[in-house]
Amino acid sequence: MAAATGFLTAFSVGDLASPITLPRRATRRAPAAAEAGTDEAEKKKKKQWGITKPRPVSPQLQAVVGEVEIPRTQALKKIWAYIKENNLQDPDDKRIIVCDEKLHDIFGKDRVGFLEISGLLNPHFTK
Repeated sequence: MAAATGFLTAFSVGDLASPITLPRRATRRAPAAAEAGTDEAEKKKKKQWGITKPRPVSPQLQAVVGEVEIPRTQALKKIWAYIKENNLQDPDDKRIIVCDEKLHDIFGKDRVGFLEISGLLNPHFTK
């Protein structure tokens, strides 16, 4: 091939037409073969800490959630499911929960604000 003239004298026409390849970035993911051998229960076990770690609960909380050990996040979900299932929200202000016997045993009040619920659950989890 003939060399080009002008300001691109150092390059030939063939060099300009070739595709440019950039170096690949290193990935941090494990190979697919290693991921396939990992058990699902083992993955969940490694990630459970803090509020997602199952903890033993008091008998009063067991009556509502139905489990002896449960993470705080799941306990809160089950409390809200119980509230909605039994229609325990105040019809005028949905942020207020009107407690029945089971919830009164947990919270110690007849009426509870929705922001108070997680704080009032703390004594029912043993460390």
